[in-house]
Formats: sequence, structure tokens, C-alpha cells
Amino acid sequence: MDVVRAGRPGPRRVSAAAASTVSLSGVVMAQLAVGLLGALVVTSEYATSMIRTSLTVVPRRGLLLAAKTAVFTALALVAGEIVGFLSFFAGQAILRGQHVPYAELGQPHVARAVVGAGLYLAAVGLLGVAVGVLVRATAGAIAIVTAATFLIPAFTPALPDSLARFVGTYWPSMAGRQLMLVHHDPNLPAPWAGFALLLLSVAVGARGGVRGVQPPGRLRRAGASIQ
Repeated sequence: MDVVRAGRPGPRRVSAAAASTVSLSGVVMAQLAVGLLGALVVTSEYATSMIRTSLTVVPRRGLLLAAKTAVFTALALVAGEIVGFLSFFAGQAILRGQHVPYAELGQPHVARAVVGAGLYLAAVGLLGVAVGVLVRATAGAIAIVTAATFLIPAFTPALPDSLARFVGTYWPSMAGRQLMLVHHDPNLPAPWAGFALLLLSVAVGARGGVRGVQPPGRLRRAGASIQ
């Protein structure tokens, strides 16, 4: 089934890209919620001092973070894919009902964009986990995740041209969004390359966080010194 009923072949590809972008635009807003949930996976334990119990049960810092990350990744990935596919099908149904150009999964790069929406949300959630491990404070994690996923991309166009181009190209959350786009801008990272940049930032943050997590003995000594 063609996306555009009229016969001009040129706009057909553009219409598929535009229709997919409209459907998946809600994912950009959902990323903030997923990122904050990822941060809370870690910071909530510090807020309630349950981290002492966790580190007592699992003294190895890397193993503790790996277990948290694995559970959250599975949940975030499933939820992200559900959100991505529901957004796409609901959006295309609305466009089809309005008799305007719409996209289908069988078109080039459309399926990758829809699946990529779920992958992107999962990666942003992991970014939230990494930030939570680094700062170990809910307020600070919320501020950083909000700035990284929402504020900086929103204000990038207001920056000087050269700086805006650099940030728009290499800022992790903006580079990762390329995976959700049907039409690729040749001046920006390729979809999978941009997503890899996002994952690299997550890995760097998680690595730094693992080094910063204190074992239970040091936590007890720190608590005793405060008292």
C-alpha cells in the first residue's frame, strides 16, 4: 500500500519521514519520565539508607550495579517498545483517518525508527541510572537528567551557530535520537552511530559511578563520624 495516493514519487519518501516523526514525537517527552525513573532506581536507596543493606548483601559494587541495570534495562526496553509501537500505530491511524499521507512499517527505515524509539527510551533510562549512581542524590539526579535530555536540546538552537552545530551533532541524547528518524540528515551522525554515542556516555557514567559507590564498611564509618 502506498503512503501517498497521489502519484508524485518524490514527496512519498518525505511524507513517510514526516508521518513517522509526528507519531513518535511523544517519545521525546516520555524520555524525561524514563530517565527520572532510572535515576530513582539508585537514588531512592541512598535517600532511605537502604544502600547499606544492599551493599551488605552484595558487597561487590560492580555486581550490585550490574544487577540493578539488568532488571531496569529489561523493564525499560519492554516499556519503551510498547510506547514506540503504540505511538506509531495510533498516530498513523489518525493520519489515515484524516486522508493525509501516512507511513507503514514496511517502508524503508520506518521499522528501524519505531524499534529505535524503544531502544532510545531504554538507553535514556540507563543514562538516568548512571547519573543516579554518580550523584547519589535525587534532586541532583533529576536536575542533571532534565538538563541532559530536555533543556540542553531545547536551547541548542539559541546558541551561536558553530556551538549549536557541535552540540546538535555530538550531544549524546540528541545523537541518540537519530535512531528514531526515518530521514537521515547527512550532516549528523548515522542512526546507529548516534545511538552508540549515547550508549558510550552511559557506560562512562556507570563506570565512574561504580568507582564512587562505597562498600558497607566505609558507609558505616561515614555514618558513625557524622553522628
